[in-house]
Amino acid sequence: MSDFTTVEVSHDPRGFATLWLSREDKHNAFNALMIRELNIALGQLADDAGVRFVLLRGRGRHFSAGADLAWMQQSAQLDFNTNLDDARELGELMYALHRIKVPTLAVAQGAAFGGALGLISCCDMAIGAEDAQLCLSEVRIGLAPAVISPFVVKAIGERAARRYALTAERFSGLQAQALGLLAEVYPASQLEASVNQWVETLLANSPQAMRATKELLREVDGGTLSPGLRRYCENAIARIRVSAEGQEGLRAFLEKRQPAWQADANKEPRP
Repeated sequence: MSDFTTVEVSHDPRGFATLWLSREDKHNAFNALMIRELNIALGQLADDAGVRFVLLRGRGRHFSAGADLAWMQQSAQLDFNTNLDDARELGELMYALHRIKVPTLAVAQGAAFGGALGLISCCDMAIGAEDAQLCLSEVRIGLAPAVISPFVVKAIGERAARRYALTAERFSGLQAQALGLLAEVYPASQLEASVNQWVETLLANSPQAMRATKELLREVDGGTLSPGLRRYCENAIARIRVSAEGQEGLRAFLEKRQPAWQADANKEPRP
């Protein structure tokens, strides 16, 4: 395994791996380096015949706060083509996690915002703490959940995706369970013990049968995540990052002020 800076890969001798988001001081917010390292780590895990399944987790109190502010600020200064390259790398990560041949289980605690919710949606299964806070926060800062949108819609359905992507309202682990995003939720104090129970359940299954079942389910699903759809989503986020509202939203967020469209919305109505 490679040496990583922003992620960790731990192997359990029983035959599974845990892929950790490991920027605890930044609440596991991801930047270009983390996305790149996650892609590399997933590729290595996919090639490892000894890995029966993969857990996806975040170090510390939070699963992930979403995109790193410094990275977002840097992206706002880049041109369309550079933003498109970044979006494609993120798209490759989501697709790789969605398509990896072994079962995947995400464990959500604390915050899971923006692209982090996309990672959860890409996993076969997800569990979490009852008090976890999830949010598709992009529109609040002038962006769109473009690259993750196909996976989020598949995970929670179009109607719920419209609500949470357009309102950017937070929802709890309990609400995420009701939406089908989280299979089970537990009190935070019981989450670790519950993870162990899920591990034992998966360890009881045939590794080859689980791989074959995943392949079967992909074929049955019909392969609606076409390359054309992926390209559209990547172009969409690259365009909006360099747009006027994308720039204004990011500046307002970093300056801890209302973006222009919120200020306009707060004006008194004309008589």
